[in-house]
Amino acid sequence: MTKPNQPWFIRRPMPTRAEVEKVHLIGIAGAGMGAFAGMLQAAGFEVRGSDRNVYPPMSTELTQLGIPWMEGWAPEHLDWGPDLVIVGNVCRRDNPESVAAAERGIPSVSFPQAFSDLFLTDAVPVVIAGTHGKTTTTALTTNVLHGAGLNPGMLVGGVTRNFDSTFLLGGGPGVPFVIEGDEYDTAWFDKGPKFLHYRPQICVINNIEFDHADIYDTIEEIEENFDRLVDILGPGATLLVNVDDARVMARAARAKCTVRTYGFGPEASLRAVDIEPNAAGCAFTFVEDGVVQGRVQSPLAGRHNVWNTLAAIGVARALGRDFEATLPGIRSYAGVKKRQEEKGEARGVLVIDDYGHHPTAIDETLQALRARYPGRRLWAVYEPKSNTARRNVHQDAYAACFDAADFVLFSRPFIKEDKLTADEKLDLDRVVDAIAARGRSARHRPSIEALVELIAAEATSGDVVVFMSSSGFEGIHDKLLARLREGA
Repeated sequence: MTKPNQPWFIRRPMPTRAEVEKVHLIGIAGAGMGAFAGMLQAAGFEVRGSDRNVYPPMSTELTQLGIPWMEGWAPEHLDWGPDLVIVGNVCRRDNPESVAAAERGIPSVSFPQAFSDLFLTDAVPVVIAGTHGKTTTTALTTNVLHGAGLNPGMLVGGVTRNFDSTFLLGGGPGVPFVIEGDEYDTAWFDKGPKFLHYRPQICVINNIEFDHADIYDTIEEIEENFDRLVDILGPGATLLVNVDDARVMARAARAKCTVRTYGFGPEASLRAVDIEPNAAGCAFTFVEDGVVQGRVQSPLAGRHNVWNTLAAIGVARALGRDFEATLPGIRSYAGVKKRQEEKGEARGVLVIDDYGHHPTAIDETLQALRARYPGRRLWAVYEPKSNTARRNVHQDAYAACFDAADFVLFSRPFIKEDKLTADEKLDLDRVVDAIAARGRSARHRPSIEALVELIAAEATSGDVVVFMSSSGFEGIHDKLLARLREGA
C-alpha cells in the first residue's frame, strides 16, 4: 500500500510513440489491461500478451479482436521482439517476463503510464473514481457525451453494450476521454493508485469505502490516496462529488478547483428528487442549483444508479452541454456486461450476472433487482473470490446486505496460492448463520455443480437468480440455464 513517505506515483522512461510498433502486455486478461490491449491495436500497434486463468468476458473480447495471448508467464513469450512491455499489477517483481524484459533491455512501464503518455496528452481526461460504480458511470458518461455530439474516447473495465467494446479512441485532440479511475495500485514498482497517472481535468468521486484488503490496511490509507487525486486537480479543473458520502465530501474540502456536488440532499448542486423505481429502471426529477430542469427516465435500476446518472449529467454540464442534450444518452444506455446482465431464461427462471462483491454493492444491487422485478422470488448466489471477499474484513456486513433476497447461496471461497491464515479467512458458516438469524434462507455448497443442482431442484417459474462475483464464476450462469432446459 502507499505510505505517506512514498512517492505518489512512479514514472519510468517511456519511448516515444514513433519508436513503438510492437507491444506486449503482462496480465493481458485483466479488465483494464484487456481494454488497453484493444485500444493499442486499434491505434495501429501490433499487440500480444500473456496471462493465467483467462475467462469471459475478456477472453471472448480478446478473441474477437484477434489479439493473441499466451498462457502463463515465460521468458520465451518475449521472443517475438516487442518494443515495449506493459507491466500489469498482477505481475510481481520476480515475474519471468518482467525479469526477461529487464535483461533484454526492453522498456517496461505500467499500464496507466503507457495509457496516459500515448493517449491522454492532447485529450480532456475525465476520470471516474470511487469504490463502487466506476465501470457503469464511465460507460454511461461516455454514452451521454456521445449522444451529446462530443465523440469521446473511453477506457473502461467492462464490455459496454452500446459500443460492444471496452474502449473508444475518440475524436482526437481536445476531445473528452472518459477513464475508469481505479484506486488499486499501479505495478510492483509503483504502489501509488492508477488514477494518479490520468491527468484529470474533470474528476468524479462517487463514494469511498474500505476495499482491496490485499493492499490497504485501513480506510485512512484509501482516503489518503483520494486526497492525492484531489490535490493534482489544477485550478481550471472540475471536481464532481457525491454530497451524500461524508468521506467524499471530506476530500472535496481540500480542492483548489471548481467543485460541483450531486446527490439527494438539498445542498446538492445537481440533485435528484421525486425518485420513482419502476420496471423500466428508475425515474427522477433533475434539479440544478435549485431550478427544476426536467424528468429523467433511466433504464438503470437502484439508488446507486441514480448517483451514477447524476455524475454523468454533471460531466456533460462541465463540458458545456445543457440538460436536454444528456437525455438521449441516458435513455439509450444499454449497460455493461456483468452489471445486472440478463443471461437468459429457462423454465420461467430468469438468470442474471452481476459484478457485486462488496457488501454495499450487494445490498444496492439486490434492492434494485427487487424493484425491477416486483413480486418475484429473488435468489442471490455469491462467490467470495476477490482478495477482500476471501478475508473476514466484511464478515459482519454480509449478514445484512442480503436482506432483499429470498434465498441466499454461497460457493466455497476461492483459494489462491497466497493462502490466508485461519484468522484472516471468511467464515462462511458464521455468515450463513447470521443471515438465517435475520429470517432468510441461507446455505453454502462446496462446488458449482452442487449449486446448480440445488437451484434447478428448488427454483420455480417466475424466480430471479442473480449470480454475484468479481470473476466469471466458472460459467455457472450457462450451466444453470442448460440444466433448467434439460428438466423442462
